[in-house]
Amino acid sequence: MREPSDTKILVACEFSGVVRDAFLDRGFDAISCDLLPCESIKYTDPSLHYQGDVCDILNDDWDLLIGHPPCTFMTNAGVRWLYNKDKSRNVPRWQSLHEAAKFFLTLYNANIPHICIENPIMHKHAKALIGVNHSQIIQPYQFGHGETKATCLWLKNLPKLEPTNIVEGRDPRVHKMPPGPHRWKERSRTYQGIGNAMAAQWGCE
Repeated sequence: MREPSDTKILVACEFSGVVRDAFLDRGFDAISCDLLPCESIKYTDPSLHYQGDVCDILNDDWDLLIGHPPCTFMTNAGVRWLYNKDKSRNVPRWQSLHEAAKFFLTLYNANIPHICIENPIMHKHAKALIGVNHSQIIQPYQFGHGETKATCLWLKNLPKLEPTNIVEGRDPRVHKMPPGPHRWKERSRTYQGIGNAMAAQWGCE
């Protein structure tokens, strides 16, 4: 039987360390990668976080990729910004959408045996560019957090993530956050219960 330490896991576009740490807690060989430094202080080895472009290390023989590509230009919540008030196309916004979709597909089509890409529900234009339907939609309240935040998972050679602790509470906390420079960071963090479920259910696939 394969040992956890023999399984190489890359958690892409994660500065929080939540998912990475969940795998490290179980003995897996996991690192995170983001343009920002890792904010987790649970593990202090600097080699556990690559600060830079994930494409630099995407082909380093990983067994499992869990990617959280930026969703700003693809999420259904932002579709209205694709058009100006006069109904004309917001050209820079469309260009950013195409770039975001290209990066999403770079992760999804990586030469890695097992892949999970996470993103919020997309608008129709993003879906058309991606060309791949999500595998499932999960909610925080299925994993011990009494909140709502619909999250889509695109899975390759992985089973659907099974709920671990369905709890009461349906508070859309992240959607009620006030505007501010750090709002996007707070909204982008993976819930601990979801990270723990990923590590428990996918670590030895």
